[in-house]
Amino acid sequence: MDEQQLRSRDWFGRSGKDGFIYRAWMKKQGIPAYELEGKPIIGICNTWSELTPCNSHFRELAEFVKRGVLEAGGFPVEFPVMSLGETLMKPTAMLYRNLASMDVEESIRANPLDGVVLLCGCDKTTPSLVMGACSVDLPSIVVSGGAMLTGKHRGRSIGTSDLWRFSEDYRSGKMTDMEMSLAEAGMCRSDGHCAVMGTASTMACMVEALGISLPGNAAVPAPDAGRKVMAQLSGIEIVKMVKEDRRLSTILTKQAFENAIVVNAAIGGSTNFVIHLLAIAGRVGIELSLDDFDRLSANIPLLANLHPSGQYFMEDFYYSGGLPAVIKNLLPHLHANSLTVNGKTLAENVSLQECYNTEVIAPLEQPFNEVSGIVVLRGNLCENGAVLKPSAASPELMQHTGRAVVFENIDDYKTRIDDPELEVDEDCVLVLKNVGPVGYPGMPEVGNMGLPAKILAKGVKDMIRISDGRMSGTGFGTVVLHVSPEAAAGGTLGIVQDGDIITLDVGARLLEVALSEEEISIRKAGKLQAEANVPRGYVHLYQKHVEQAHLGADFDFLKGGSGSRVTKDSH
Repeated sequence: MDEQQLRSRDWFGRSGKDGFIYRAWMKKQGIPAYELEGKPIIGICNTWSELTPCNSHFRELAEFVKRGVLEAGGFPVEFPVMSLGETLMKPTAMLYRNLASMDVEESIRANPLDGVVLLCGCDKTTPSLVMGACSVDLPSIVVSGGAMLTGKHRGRSIGTSDLWRFSEDYRSGKMTDMEMSLAEAGMCRSDGHCAVMGTASTMACMVEALGISLPGNAAVPAPDAGRKVMAQLSGIEIVKMVKEDRRLSTILTKQAFENAIVVNAAIGGSTNFVIHLLAIAGRVGIELSLDDFDRLSANIPLLANLHPSGQYFMEDFYYSGGLPAVIKNLLPHLHANSLTVNGKTLAENVSLQECYNTEVIAPLEQPFNEVSGIVVLRGNLCENGAVLKPSAASPELMQHTGRAVVFENIDDYKTRIDDPELEVDEDCVLVLKNVGPVGYPGMPEVGNMGLPAKILAKGVKDMIRISDGRMSGTGFGTVVLHVSPEAAAGGTLGIVQDGDIITLDVGARLLEVALSEEEISIRKAGKLQAEANVPRGYVHLYQKHVEQAHLGADFDFLKGGSGSRVTKDSH
């Protein structure tokens, strides 16, 4: 692409009043005229925020992106977008993923940008930035923030997955306030997102497997100098992408999405991967369904021995060869010729990569675990599907029938879960309703609900849990998630009662409640359907337009994209 074809020339290349305004107000920042005379203008979309601790180092990281852009002959301009901090935002960061994607989309389209570097780290910042950028379809590259250093507590390594164990120990009286405080002090030792293969690391691996970040991007720890190098190299690469007109739509093919699903299975990635990848596919017009996840994951073993499905942490993953080592192992199962952001194929990018520790990254012939991936369940309890992560589940519960113990909503659960009078035993199935996209609203990560106190007192560590919500990527257990349709949208989940018999058969991909079609119809007919109950603002918009989990929980009016053309000119 020559300079006259640059999109930014429609701003800075104009004569008369319009060009005067565009250039003069930029020059007030101390920018010499020659910087606006034909160089590619590269936007750095930054999700830095002190309210998003995972992304708190992004101001510094952006400076290294700028170095790369300048080195390659572009001109960098940094701009903020809504930042979604998983640990602090209420009621759930997922509620705002679509809003942030709209912010990204409109910020990119409205401004004189030729290419974009997406700086993202915390769980929802990655999918929201990618979704927004896809709907504009300029040359774009992702720079992840990297994982934090492994936590330490009493001489052993800990990560976010241990939080759930600490919580159960605390609730059962095995862990004191002082012990919790000591663990808290040792958990987060540096910049970066969670140190395990939770959702943030899964999203970093997702973009690398899709081919929209440089190879090796996913695993470099946030404090490592290599993370800054990755940022600078990405700044160089985005200028090349603009010159060669290498857009997201040329990289994000159906084959790229299939590669991401296979890789996610092999690393034991988060169940949240499903809902985010479906939403991204919807933005680029790729047909993707829940069945694709089950089909493509089915014969892929678990190669990455990482929490929460294994023993090690993201820091260990990096030292062992990172995602390129996994991808190289998986090439027989991948579309090896898929194009990536640097113009090379997936196979070319990993051709020289080695694995340095087979305890962390196992070879395909001797996997860490034969069980991996995301299982998609069907049945009368989840007409449009539900998901389960078998590598994080208990083998003895993968085929189980039990009595339902039902919580109508999250408040009901919190009120009754530790009640000594709760009629529950370890063979029961815990059911949580109304925590889906519409019902909560926002679909929070409460699916891996804590076990009842009386069950914990017996030493039981796992029970089957079913909900229309999500689970943290750092969580584990035999947990059925994303039940669709959700209870608030008229799904069968909404009419399940205490004492109903539920069967989970993971091998048969089955989730059933022992009710006849007639009984289900009678119960549904007698149940008042919940209406969207927020009368104004963004949450009202969300409840009216969010799609169900099996479609990615994006807004119905955001499917596809509007491109990069601005149809009106105000000057």
